[in-house]
Amino acid sequence: MVQLIQNILQIILIIIGIIIGWLILTRIARRIFKFPAPAFIGFFLDSNYRRRIQPPTQIIERSGIKKGDRVLEIGCGSGAYTTFVAREVGEDGIVEALDIQPAMLAQLEKKLSKPENSDIKNIRLHESSAYQLPFEEGSIDLVYMITVLPEIPDQGKILAEVRRVLKVNGILAVTEFFPDPDYPLSSTTSIKGEKAGFDVEGVFGNLWTYTVRFRKYE
Repeated sequence: MVQLIQNILQIILIIIGIIIGWLILTRIARRIFKFPAPAFIGFFLDSNYRRRIQPPTQIIERSGIKKGDRVLEIGCGSGAYTTFVAREVGEDGIVEALDIQPAMLAQLEKKLSKPENSDIKNIRLHESSAYQLPFEEGSIDLVYMITVLPEIPDQGKILAEVRRVLKVNGILAVTEFFPDPDYPLSSTTSIKGEKAGFDVEGVFGNLWTYTVRFRKYE
């Protein structure tokens, strides 16, 4: 019996070691190579399992999304949270869903065609680089990104574009998630936003998952 327990503990320790090693290696690799999440993992990114550990209602509340907002989601992917935000802003609001990968947008388009999403009419899809946002200056109420900002090589450039399209008093909400290979500390995210000319309005959450909410005051 003692030997069995020891064997089980050894297996558990090996599994934990593999997971830790994988997290370390992927984080090192992602520091060197910056690229968006591949489309083939869209099924996992847009899963109920992910939403149980990173709930949409929590992200919406922390981001400050409200009825009637014109919201831009940068790096919408296959739409894990897009439909939830669309319902939150309501008929008077708009969600501009932007991604650089056509395969991801195709997955989101397919999702929107399903009967359970037939009530959603306020999502517009955009295939574009975040370096050149296809929106007029001062036209967006709120921009949000979920585990996207660290994937972008020139983060200063994208943050400058976000400032351009945001209205005065507009919000930028950046959400990060610890299991993500690109995960930065909230202090790192805050510093990047401040360097780009934003004011930190609040940091919500914990080490596991957090949202830094910035405000553009001028």
